[in-house]
Amino acid sequence: MTRLVIDTCLGACQVGLFDGGRLLAGASEAMERGHQERLAPMAAEVMARVGAAFSDLDLVVATIGPGSFTGLRVGLAFARGVSLASGAPLAGIGTLAALIAGAGGVAAGVIDARRGHVYVQAFEHGLPLTQPETRPLAEAAALLQGVCRGRLTLIGPGAALLAEAIPGATVDPRAAPDLAALGRLAESAQPSPDLRPLYLRPPDARPMAL
Repeated sequence: MTRLVIDTCLGACQVGLFDGGRLLAGASEAMERGHQERLAPMAAEVMARVGAAFSDLDLVVATIGPGSFTGLRVGLAFARGVSLASGAPLAGIGTLAALIAGAGGVAAGVIDARRGHVYVQAFEHGLPLTQPETRPLAEAAALLQGVCRGRLTLIGPGAALLAEAIPGATVDPRAAPDLAALGRLAESAQPSPDLRPLYLRPPDARPMAL
């Protein structure tokens, strides 16, 4: 089954074309902004590299958050457009699950949510121990110490924020999920006709009152 995977939620713009979990072609560029301008050309380049057409797709998969409000909207909107044009169903992957994909033992995906908060979710051997949520740093550290047994690995662009509060934890401050890991997760992603972004909190920017 041919799956197009799109990730724009964090510090990279990523597109991968997979078949049975095997990466046929992919591209990943580090960026904090500019996903909207780069995503469509990147997807076209990836498809052209193996001579594939969007009509060949069996599933379109996008990371749905939490993460950058603008980035996740860009990725999901593009994924919806590809799904509509190709007829391929649409599925989503949570960003926190994507960050820890492939990590053994107990691991937590951690993203900086700004203003002294993080998005956090704990896993054991890839299975969720908690729900994705946003918490102040101290509460997030207490949550992880309460549910995690044994050695803990903190993974993601907010991992370093919890390092001092959880002595002994291994810190992997990667800026975005691994593209190959996204492809493996896409193998079990289920189509969702009403896929929505996972924000977890309101955006900082609000429209001005008239």
